[in-house]
Amino acid sequence: MKKKTLYADLALLIVAFIWGSTFVVIKDVLSQTKPMGLMAMRFIVATALLSIIFHKKLKKITKEEFVGGVVIGIFLYIALAVQTIGLIYTTAAKQSFLTTIYVVMVPFLTWIIYKKRPDMYSMIGAFLAIIGIGLLTIDESFSLSTLNKGDILTLSCALFFAFHIVAIEYFSKDKEPIVLSIVQFGVAAILFLVSALIFEPFTLNLNPSVMKAMLYLALAGTVFAYTIQNVAQKYTEASHTAIILSLESVFGSLLAVLVLGETLTMKMMLGCIVIFSGVILTETKLEFLKMGKVKKYS
Repeated sequence: MKKKTLYADLALLIVAFIWGSTFVVIKDVLSQTKPMGLMAMRFIVATALLSIIFHKKLKKITKEEFVGGVVIGIFLYIALAVQTIGLIYTTAAKQSFLTTIYVVMVPFLTWIIYKKRPDMYSMIGAFLAIIGIGLLTIDESFSLSTLNKGDILTLSCALFFAFHIVAIEYFSKDKEPIVLSIVQFGVAAILFLVSALIFEPFTLNLNPSVMKAMLYLALAGTVFAYTIQNVAQKYTEASHTAIILSLESVFGSLLAVLVLGETLTMKMMLGCIVIFSGVILTETKLEFLKMGKVKKYS
């Protein structure tokens, strides 16, 4: 069982790396294609591929699974649409960390929905996240007017990612996760396609770099990553999963510096560390320290 846990953690690390890399991939091709069109192609390919692979499961879809998938897909569409547009106006490094705020937002949304108050760790984590956001987005004059349009959009996308996670928790009880994934990807594909046709000029830019980016986002960032996450979480603890997947923000920032040549100032690095600390505190509640004490004195 320990080997399975190790393999699961390694698989989740790969998922975190892939999701972190998508910030760089999208940022790199936004100058060559429109955001809604790119996302439409991503989810059309992902939906088609998953539908072919799991067509037997899809034939047994229930009304509840369809409705749940539609709601989840709407939140996914809004989150990714706002995120992708926001990336036009901010850096990939900064966005990868700001998006991670959704992990801290989730407990407060569940408080509103389920009337269950967040614990002390969630409160402190939210406070750290706010400080980290300030360090990332506000300059030395500490004027709120310096907030970048892309930063504000990214914070909005983090909120909708939090809604997306809460919606998955709400609708996934006693339902087939693969079917929910196919429906939500299909809904996202339709909404992105409609948005592209309405708000973007009809230009079909299928040059090699755009095609490579689209296929990477569809196959690696959507089909592979989400499937591996669902399988891997059966063999590892939730605290491990949260820690490992939150590393997407670290990978995103590092790749943005290495691949795109973006700059991370000391203040921004400090903001990243503070946000990441808030995420770790909220998700793990420092259980790993308690486990270490138990092992030490046992």
